[in-house]
This record gives sequence, C-alpha cells and structure tokens, in this order.
Amino acid sequence: MRITKFFPEVASEMRKVSWPKRKQLGRYTVIVLTTVLLMGLFFTVVDLGISELIRLILE
Repeated sequence: MRITKFFPEVASEMRKVSWPKRKQLGRYTVIVLTTVLLMGLFFTVVDLGISELIRLILE
C-alpha cells in the first residue's frame, strides 16, 4: 500500500524543487571540475612526497 503513495509523493516534491538556471549550472559545473582537478593534483603531490620520504627512510 505505501509504495503506491511513494511515487506520487516523489513527483509532488520534485515539482517543488528550485532547479538552477542554465548559466548557474554552467558555473557550478566549472567550479566542481576545477575543485576536483585541484584536489587530484594536491593528493598526487602529497602521495609522491610521502612515497619519496618512505623510500629515503628505507634506504
């Protein structure tokens, strides 16, 4: 019984959602991709640094 109420309620709630405009969506996409790229570079540098430190300790 409850599953039959679930989907209409989901549809009702989705109509209330404030979706971003096209310009906002483009801006948010650029921000997310830039953040992911910078975090990837940061963790790559940290990983290489830690690997080199461990290599120097173990030699």
